[in-house]
Amino acid sequence: MMSANLIHAAAGTPWFLDTRLWVLIPVVLFIALVIYKGALKALNKSLDDRADNIKAELEEARRLREEAQALLASYHRKQKEAEAQAEDIVKQARIDAENMAVQARKDLTERLERRAAQAEAKIANAEAQAMSEVKAKAADMAMDTAEKFLRNKLSSADKTKLIKDGIAQMGSTLG
Repeated sequence: MMSANLIHAAAGTPWFLDTRLWVLIPVVLFIALVIYKGALKALNKSLDDRADNIKAELEEARRLREEAQALLASYHRKQKEAEAQAEDIVKQARIDAENMAVQARKDLTERLERRAAQAEAKIANAEAQAMSEVKAKAADMAMDTAEKFLRNKLSSADKTKLIKDGIAQMGSTLG
């Protein structure tokens, strides 16, 4: 019964007194005002600007990513170059060490050969000196023996003849 009264009351109300109409009118006016003042354009412009900003940020991010990749590739290349250079340095150091070892062996061999030659020369010199001393001693002994023999065994005529022969022999040797 109450619902029937409500329907009858609503049906009997004039249209200009309906509250739904009075709510609808300000909403429509507000929307018309917003459209008239360009709020949709501003909203679209704001959305477009935001989209442009996002695109710019994405482009900047892509550019930074490319720069980072190029920088990373550069670092990798430099690292490989440094590794290759280090390997070359190690190889050269090994070669230099081998060359130094060969040169050291060669120098040692030359020094040993020189010392051996010096030792041989000293030995030969000592032998020659010893031989000269032995010859000198033998000559002295022979002269002493000959002098004793000549003094004791030769006659005065033989001594004179020996002196003359010696002088003649010296004259032919010196002359």
